[in-house]
Amino acid sequence: MTRSWGLKEKLNSGELIRILEASNGLSGLVVESTIVDGREFDGMWLSSFCDSMLRGRLDDESVTFEERLETVKEIVAVTKKPLIVDGDSGGSISQFSERVKVLEKAGAAGIIIEDKTGAKHNSITCDECKHTLIDREEFALKLRAGISARETCDFLIIARIESFIAGSGIEDALLRADKYVSAGADAIMIHSKKKSVEEIKEFLNAFRKVHKDVPVVLVPTSYNSYSEEELKEFGANVLIYANQLLRSAFLAMTEAARSILINGKADESILNMASMQEINNLVVSRESMTDD
Repeated sequence: MTRSWGLKEKLNSGELIRILEASNGLSGLVVESTIVDGREFDGMWLSSFCDSMLRGRLDDESVTFEERLETVKEIVAVTKKPLIVDGDSGGSISQFSERVKVLEKAGAAGIIIEDKTGAKHNSITCDECKHTLIDREEFALKLRAGISARETCDFLIIARIESFIAGSGIEDALLRADKYVSAGADAIMIHSKKKSVEEIKEFLNAFRKVHKDVPVVLVPTSYNSYSEEELKEFGANVLIYANQLLRSAFLAMTEAARSILINGKADESILNMASMQEINNLVVSRESMTDD
């Protein structure tokens, strides 16, 4: 019974799945250990943006698949929950087939690839960038190749639709969704950078008239004022909180660095940081569970 199986089982159950970004082993442990009033995260998301930023590089696919794979292995080695990998465009058809095999073997639970082509630009951070969509027939062929390459259907292959990001509109998004579902995608991710969820709602209303049971993934980075209950009511099955841990850590690190320079000592920054013991205890508890 694999991590992938657990995620696939819950996806088929109709429960809302909650996924949080994990960019290294420690953040993976944070995701797993955080439980509030019985609520916890169902899995982890390795974001292209976060993996790139932590290396001090742009989110432009300059981080190679081999480098991404090392991060996957680091997280999988110390965690038990399912990990979904941001696969960017997935590479060529043959590259995507190979990447599916390698990621499945490494212990990942699935991959999401987007239907853009050409130079990679982050969908959220680059307002002036031109986003070019791949021909939907070609993307469907890529999905089919990946589906054929996996060992079991428990490894999820999810199609990310970038029509709204590229300014192509809802009709294009729905045509792509139909094509990708027909190609065998396990789920559809519809992406938007607007603060309002209206275009997402419009898509879901139309999509659900044809595909009542196909899982839909949302990433509420921009439209983060909407609750999980609201997004589920709109038709979402999976929510990915894609970069919140890294952004929080960046702010905390910046403030600590400034405090040390301003005060000439580290004492003032102690109130906003964990102790070394707290971090050590998290890793020790993980090691204890492994030994058991």
